[in-house]
Amino acid sequence: MWTYRFSALAAIFVTAFLGWYVYSSEVNGTRPFRLGLDLSGGTQLLYKADTSAIAGDTEESLDALRETIERRVNLFGVAEPLVQREKGSSVAGEGEERLIIELPGVTDANEAIRQIGETPVLEFRMLKGDGEEIVASGTTTLPGANDLFGPAILTGRHIARAELQFGSAGGLANEPVVVLFFDDEGTKIFADTTAQSVGQVFGIFLDGVPISTPVINEAIPGGTAVISGNFTAVEARDLVKNLNFGALPVPIELVSTQTVSGTLGGEAVRDGIFAGAAGFGIVALFMILWYRVPGLLAVLALSLYVVLSLAIFKLIPVTLTAAGIAAFILSIGMAVDANVLIFARMREEMKNGKIGEEAIREGFNRAWLSIRDSNISSIITAIILFWFGTSIVKGFALVFGLGVVISMLSAITVSRTFLLALPPGEGRISRFLYGSGIR
Repeated sequence: MWTYRFSALAAIFVTAFLGWYVYSSEVNGTRPFRLGLDLSGGTQLLYKADTSAIAGDTEESLDALRETIERRVNLFGVAEPLVQREKGSSVAGEGEERLIIELPGVTDANEAIRQIGETPVLEFRMLKGDGEEIVASGTTTLPGANDLFGPAILTGRHIARAELQFGSAGGLANEPVVVLFFDDEGTKIFADTTAQSVGQVFGIFLDGVPISTPVINEAIPGGTAVISGNFTAVEARDLVKNLNFGALPVPIELVSTQTVSGTLGGEAVRDGIFAGAAGFGIVALFMILWYRVPGLLAVLALSLYVVLSLAIFKLIPVTLTAAGIAAFILSIGMAVDANVLIFARMREEMKNGKIGEEAIREGFNRAWLSIRDSNISSIITAIILFWFGTSIVKGFALVFGLGVVISMLSAITVSRTFLLALPPGEGRISRFLYGSGIR
């Protein structure tokens, strides 16, 4: 019994410590909660990806597009930028690929659009057909010249880095040129392509415009390429900067923008906190009045569950949205549900003449199967929602799944420890204190 009492005191100490950590880290700003776009305010941008120039499977290029934009929006310094892919509906266009970009705390939509739009689309495309005359004329921007080149063989996603150098190109000394260094995959593709296409024209396109059309004289196995598009030093420097930020593997077109006011987000946070506190208070009052001593111990275990969940949300960290707050409040009800099952089974054992530790253990053993099946089904539901859902649904599923797992810990371990630390006796008063209902 003394072991359980020591464990119960340790649990109370942990609850107090975690509560202090959650409060102090929020007040001091050392590790505040990460709030989603609907709570903190910010900007949402919806882009449409143009995959018409991609040969073969587009999935790899679209994943690279998402990763590149994610690196790009991180330059804003926002707490938790969200970049995700979405399939357009049949109304918007069958098979249309979209990109949703959420920037919490960024309220200047025009600046966000400008910076994202500056990222260039870089493509390496092989000349096809009879395009030698146009290329030889040096006027690669003539109408129809773009159609003379095949689909992209290499794109910006294959670039590891870009550098500005000065050399002799096109007969000009100290001309600024951009040197590209490919990653491992790009190096192999570039080496194989140049080895198989000696004597052919390999066009370099920037944002759909051919800026350089060199002829492949020999295989280039080193994984580097040089762009000499008659740049000024400033233009070359800006191109290097934007390529290092991440060249887009496919073009994107802005479809819509949405700005969420920070005031509305603040109201949603206050409403969520009030709803959570009110829900916890009502549940705690019901548990104490109806289940008496076990109810009081369950409230202590529930307090540990709440502060442990909030601490985990800070440490992972979890981006909290309005849907996530709703999931957290719902998971509190799941934690109470497990305690209700345990107390009901324990009361039945006491009616059958069992007392003390024996009644508690039998009550937990009988309730465990129902608790296990209920929580496993909830966890499976959370996994499915997270796997197939959109951003709002994913936030709900993540918070709900974490809450269910932690609630099992608080109900099965913490509540059990508290009850075994103060087992019921044989007297009438003890049976009343450990009973339930109005009798």
